[in-house]
Amino acid sequence: MSERDKAQPETTQDSRRSEQPVPEEATTSPAGGGEAPIPADKGGTPDAEGTPKTGGAPEAKAEGKTTARARAAAAARARAAAQGGAKTAKAEAAPEEPSPMQPVLDHIVHVITRELGDGVIEEAYINRLAKHVPTLVVKNERWHETARLLRDHPELAFDYLSVLVGIDHETHLEVYYHFDSYQKGHRLAVRVKADREQATVPSVTDIWPGADWPEREAYDLVGIRFAGHPNLKRILLPDDWVGHPLRKDYQPLDEGV
Repeated sequence: MSERDKAQPETTQDSRRSEQPVPEEATTSPAGGGEAPIPADKGGTPDAEGTPKTGGAPEAKAEGKTTARARAAAAARARAAAQGGAKTAKAEAAPEEPSPMQPVLDHIVHVITRELGDGVIEEAYINRLAKHVPTLVVKNERWHETARLLRDHPELAFDYLSVLVGIDHETHLEVYYHFDSYQKGHRLAVRVKADREQATVPSVTDIWPGADWPEREAYDLVGIRFAGHPNLKRILLPDDWVGHPLRKDYQPLDEGV
C-alpha cells in the first residue's frame, strides 16, 4: 500500500467531521482560542411531563414550586375525601349494635306506662357516651308521681339518688337526676325540663331526702325553684345576692366581683 493510500482514510474522516452541523453558539470561540462556554439552558431540556425547563429564572422556579405544592394539596384532599367516603359507607353499612342496657330501659318504660299511662315519658334512649345509662325525659307536671313510682315499685326499686344538678340549655332549664337500684343493680338517668321564665320543678325531698341540699344548690346557682321543698333558700351565696351565676345570661350586679 502506498503512502497516499494510507493517508486517505484520515482525510475522509476529517471531511465527515467538518460536514456535521455546528451549533450557533459554538461558532464563536472566546479570545485566546479556548473552548467555547456552554450556553445556559434556554428551554431545551424537557421535564418529566415534556414541558421545557426555563432554566434559572427565579420566577419560573417559584412558579414550579407553587404548582407542585398545589398538586400535593389537591392529592391530599382527594385522599382525605376518599377515606371519609369509605368511613361513611362503612358506618352506613354496619348498623349500630344494640345496647346491653336496652332491655333494662324497655322494662322501665313498660312499667311506667303500665302504671301511669302514656302521657308521662317524652323520650327514652340509651346514653352511649355515659356507659350506656338508660335515660328518660319525663314531663314536668308528671315528675313527682313518676319519681315515687321509681322508688316504690318492686320491679324498679331505685332507692338511691346519686346526682341532682341544674343545667341551663339557653332555650330552657333542666334538672338532671341519676339513680341507682341496689336491689336490681341498675342505673337510670332522668331529665326534667323547666321554662326559663317560670323555672319550677317538683321537689323530691319527700321521696329521697338526700335531694335537699342539691335542690337548694340548683336554685342558688341556676334559679330553678323546687315546689314543695321544705327550706328552699340559697346554700352557697349570701341571701342578698342578685341573680344566679350559672345561668348563661347572668350579668353580675357588681362588675368587680
